[in-house]
Amino acid sequence: MLMGEKIDIESPAVQSYLGILQNVITRMASNSTSCKTWCITIVSAILVVVANKSKPDYALIALIPIILFTLLDSYYLGMERGFRDSYNSFIKKLHANNATIEDIFIVSPGGGGKHITYMAVKSMLSFSIWLFYGVLAVMLYATREWVL
Repeated sequence: MLMGEKIDIESPAVQSYLGILQNVITRMASNSTSCKTWCITIVSAILVVVANKSKPDYALIALIPIILFTLLDSYYLGMERGFRDSYNSFIKKLHANNATIEDIFIVSPGGGGKHITYMAVKSMLSFSIWLFYGVLAVMLYATREWVL
Protein backbone atom coordinates (compact mmCIF):
# COMPACT_ATOMS: atom_id res chain seq x y z
CA MET A 1 0.00 0.00 0.00
CA LEU A 2 1.15 3.53 -0.76
CA MET A 3 1.14 6.47 1.62
CA GLY A 4 -2.19 8.33 1.49
CA GLU A 5 -3.91 5.36 -0.14
CA LYS A 6 -7.45 4.63 1.06
CA ILE A 7 -7.92 1.35 2.85
CA ASP A 8 -10.70 -1.18 2.58
CA ILE A 9 -12.81 -2.19 5.56
CA GLU A 10 -12.15 -5.86 4.74
CA SER A 11 -8.37 -5.41 4.76
CA PRO A 12 -6.53 -7.79 7.10
CA ALA A 13 -4.52 -4.79 8.32
CA VAL A 14 -7.74 -3.03 9.36
CA GLN A 15 -9.04 -6.10 11.15
CA SER A 16 -5.70 -6.56 12.92
CA TYR A 17 -5.57 -2.89 13.95
CA LEU A 18 -9.11 -3.01 15.35
CA GLY A 19 -8.17 -6.17 17.25
CA ILE A 20 -5.14 -4.43 18.76
CA LEU A 21 -7.26 -1.48 19.91
CA GLN A 22 -9.90 -3.80 21.37
CA ASN A 23 -7.20 -5.69 23.30
CA VAL A 24 -5.78 -2.45 24.71
CA ILE A 25 -9.26 -1.30 25.76
CA THR A 26 -9.90 -4.66 27.43
CA ARG A 27 -6.54 -4.47 29.23
CA MET A 28 -7.33 -0.98 30.57
CA ALA A 29 -10.72 -2.19 31.86
CA SER A 30 -9.02 -5.19 33.47
CA ASN A 31 -6.45 -2.93 35.15
CA SER A 32 -9.29 -0.81 36.52
CA THR A 33 -10.92 -3.91 38.00
CA SER A 34 -7.59 -4.97 39.50
CA CYS A 35 -7.24 -1.56 41.18
CA LYS A 36 -10.55 -2.06 42.93
CA THR A 37 -9.67 -5.60 43.98
CA TRP A 38 -6.26 -4.63 45.34
CA CYS A 39 -7.66 -1.60 47.14
CA ILE A 40 -10.23 -3.66 49.03
CA THR A 41 -7.59 -6.26 49.89
CA ILE A 42 -5.08 -3.73 51.22
CA VAL A 43 -7.66 -1.69 53.14
CA SER A 44 -9.03 -4.88 54.72
CA ALA A 45 -5.53 -6.01 55.70
CA ILE A 46 -4.80 -2.64 57.28
CA LEU A 47 -8.05 -2.79 59.27
CA VAL A 48 -7.24 -6.29 60.53
CA VAL A 49 -3.81 -5.16 61.73
CA VAL A 50 -5.30 -2.02 63.31
CA ALA A 51 -7.98 -4.07 65.08
CA ASN A 52 -5.26 -6.16 66.74
CA LYS A 53 -3.46 -3.01 67.96
CA SER A 54 -6.57 -1.44 69.56
CA LYS A 55 -5.66 1.95 68.08
CA PRO A 56 -8.63 3.11 65.96
CA ASP A 57 -6.86 6.24 64.71
CA TYR A 58 -4.38 4.03 62.85
CA ALA A 59 -7.26 3.02 60.58
CA LEU A 60 -6.78 6.35 58.81
CA ILE A 61 -3.63 4.86 57.27
CA ALA A 62 -6.05 2.98 54.98
CA LEU A 63 -6.90 6.31 53.34
CA ILE A 64 -3.51 6.22 51.60
CA PRO A 65 -4.28 3.18 49.39
CA ILE A 66 -7.81 4.48 48.81
CA ILE A 67 -6.44 7.78 47.48
CA LEU A 68 -3.65 6.14 45.46
CA PHE A 69 -5.93 3.55 43.88
CA THR A 70 -8.51 6.25 43.12
CA LEU A 71 -5.85 8.10 41.13
CA LEU A 72 -4.57 4.96 39.41
CA ASP A 73 -8.06 3.71 38.58
CA SER A 74 -8.97 7.13 37.20
CA TYR A 75 -5.88 7.02 34.99
CA TYR A 76 -6.82 3.60 33.61
CA LEU A 77 -10.42 4.67 33.04
CA GLY A 78 -9.22 7.83 31.28
CA MET A 79 -6.88 5.80 29.06
CA GLU A 80 -9.70 3.35 28.28
CA ARG A 81 -11.94 6.24 27.23
CA GLY A 82 -9.15 7.72 25.12
CA PHE A 83 -8.59 4.43 23.31
CA ARG A 84 -12.35 4.02 22.79
CA ASP A 85 -12.40 7.51 21.25
CA SER A 86 -9.51 6.52 18.93
CA TYR A 87 -11.34 3.33 17.99
CA ASN A 88 -14.60 5.17 17.26
CA SER A 89 -12.78 7.89 15.32
CA PHE A 90 -11.09 5.27 13.14
CA ILE A 91 -14.40 3.47 12.54
CA LYS A 92 -16.01 6.76 11.46
CA LYS A 93 -13.15 7.43 9.05
CA LEU A 94 -13.44 3.89 7.74
CA HIS A 95 -17.18 4.18 7.09
CA ALA A 96 -16.74 7.60 5.49
CA ASN A 97 -14.09 6.01 3.24
CA ASN A 98 -11.53 8.54 4.53
CA ALA A 99 -9.22 6.12 6.35
CA THR A 100 -5.72 5.89 4.94
CA ILE A 101 -2.78 3.62 5.56
CA GLU A 102 -1.31 6.28 7.89
CA ASP A 103 -4.28 5.79 10.25
CA ILE A 104 -3.47 2.13 10.81
CA PHE A 105 -1.36 1.01 13.75
CA ILE A 106 -1.31 4.31 15.57
CA VAL A 107 -2.02 2.83 18.97
CA SER A 108 -2.46 5.83 21.22
CA PRO A 109 -5.35 7.44 23.03
CA GLY A 110 -4.65 10.60 21.04
CA GLY A 111 -4.46 14.19 22.13
CA GLY A 112 -1.05 14.06 23.82
CA GLY A 113 -0.15 14.36 27.50
CA LYS A 114 -2.55 17.18 28.33
CA HIS A 115 -5.47 15.27 26.85
CA ILE A 116 -4.58 12.13 28.81
CA THR A 117 -4.39 14.19 32.02
CA TYR A 118 -7.75 15.77 31.19
CA MET A 119 -9.30 12.34 30.57
CA ALA A 120 -7.92 11.03 33.89
CA VAL A 121 -9.29 14.01 35.83
CA LYS A 122 -12.62 13.71 34.05
CA SER A 123 -12.68 10.00 34.90
CA MET A 124 -11.92 10.79 38.53
CA LEU A 125 -15.23 12.64 38.66
CA SER A 126 -17.13 9.73 37.13
CA PHE A 127 -19.85 7.85 38.97
CA SER A 128 -18.01 4.52 38.79
CA ILE A 129 -14.94 5.91 40.57
CA TRP A 130 -16.63 7.97 43.27
CA LEU A 131 -19.30 5.42 44.04
CA PHE A 132 -16.77 2.67 44.71
CA TYR A 133 -14.01 4.63 46.47
CA GLY A 134 -16.45 6.98 48.22
CA VAL A 135 -18.37 4.07 49.72
CA LEU A 136 -15.07 2.44 50.71
CA ALA A 137 -13.94 5.64 52.48
CA VAL A 138 -17.31 5.95 54.27
CA MET A 139 -17.08 2.31 55.35
CA LEU A 140 -13.55 2.96 56.63
CA TYR A 141 -14.81 5.90 58.68
CA ALA A 142 -17.76 3.89 60.03
CA THR A 143 -15.47 1.01 60.96
CA ARG A 144 -13.10 3.36 62.75
CA GLU A 145 -15.93 5.03 64.66
CA TRP A 146 -18.17 2.11 65.60
CA VAL A 147 -16.19 -1.12 65.27
CA LEU A 148 -12.61 -0.44 66.34
